[in-house]
Amino acid sequence: MTPSTSSPRLSMTQVLLCGAAIVTLSMGIRHGFGLWLQPITMERGWTRETFAFALAVQNLAWGLAGPFAGMLADRFGAFRVLIAGGVLYAVGLVLMALATSGLAFTGSAGVLLGMAQAGTTYAVIYGVIGRQVDPVRRSWAMGVAAAAGSFGQFLMVPVENWLIASFGWQSALFILGCTALAIAPLALGLREPKAAAHTGPTQTVGAAVREAFAYPSFRLLMAGYFVCGFQVVFIGVHLPSYLKDQGMTPQVATVALALIGLFNVFGTYAAGALGQRLAKRHILAAIYFLRSVAIVAFLAVPVSPWSVYVFSAVMGLLWLSTVPPTNAVVAQIFGVQYLSMLGGFVFLSHQVGSFLGVWLGGLLYDRTGSYDVVWWIAIALGVAAAAVNLPIREHPIARPAPAGA
Repeated sequence: MTPSTSSPRLSMTQVLLCGAAIVTLSMGIRHGFGLWLQPITMERGWTRETFAFALAVQNLAWGLAGPFAGMLADRFGAFRVLIAGGVLYAVGLVLMALATSGLAFTGSAGVLLGMAQAGTTYAVIYGVIGRQVDPVRRSWAMGVAAAAGSFGQFLMVPVENWLIASFGWQSALFILGCTALAIAPLALGLREPKAAAHTGPTQTVGAAVREAFAYPSFRLLMAGYFVCGFQVVFIGVHLPSYLKDQGMTPQVATVALALIGLFNVFGTYAAGALGQRLAKRHILAAIYFLRSVAIVAFLAVPVSPWSVYVFSAVMGLLWLSTVPPTNAVVAQIFGVQYLSMLGGFVFLSHQVGSFLGVWLGGLLYDRTGSYDVVWWIAIALGVAAAAVNLPIREHPIARPAPAGA
């Protein structure tokens, strides 16, 4: 479904500015969580697996809550969901700082923050973009929003590293909790006219879900997105510790994560723009394959600051560049009536991959003393994801005409 031309719309500039600012905060904060692995595990006396499991639960909770957050945003508008998500984000960060057991840490850093991210990131924001931006500019607009999330990583990771160094890891989390509350006033800019959420042909939620999961291309898209989650979250969380094990300073890890964020600004914008001109399945296949090539090259050369920086820049170009074409394909096939919800289901697959990537990274490191096995799993999965994206059909799904039409 597309919004009726007679329905009132928000300004595209307003949608992109407020949506981009929210994604910048939400994604920027979470991208720096790997910086807390060393100080928290050392002070609490926990293993890396304890920390990794909590963040794995965070990604899984984010994925599981995503379809429900999207369903509520599609039904009632994104504004209320974003308000709740911003408040929950602040509470989760504060409780993460206060947790003194692995269970409490998993409940705060894992469950609460995962639910908060479900209500403040791409699925909800992209639903507004899909309803408020003309289809001819939709992929580009999604690229702008994804680029904002990348800029958030570039902006926030050095800030978070400075906060930890200046105030200690606990106070840094308290400060970030206050910062997350800024999501609430920004959500006012995404308060949609009621008509925009209810125009178009009638389709029930259940019918939309059954239709999507019965469609082979939707399942292939989910399979590819699983790999995206595995790769980026494993690297995002475990790269700082991997580099420390290789004798690199914490400053190298900070620069590496910032470079990923900086170059992904260009990568996600380019992916969104190219999605207006090229087959999105070809863009996705290329991204997954090139990620595997980049990892192989990184492991094949001696580790040095410059090899880390080059790898980070290349991976940055490919980091969240899967997000605009993936969500644009969902909108192109099924329309935008349930875009937030269906995008949430696709993202659930991404987060199952994220769960396994971050958890296996910690588990296999504790078992083997190395990240090598997980690196090679990430390489193999990237090749597989490139293959499963090629058969995807991007044209709108054929629906039977209503009775009596």
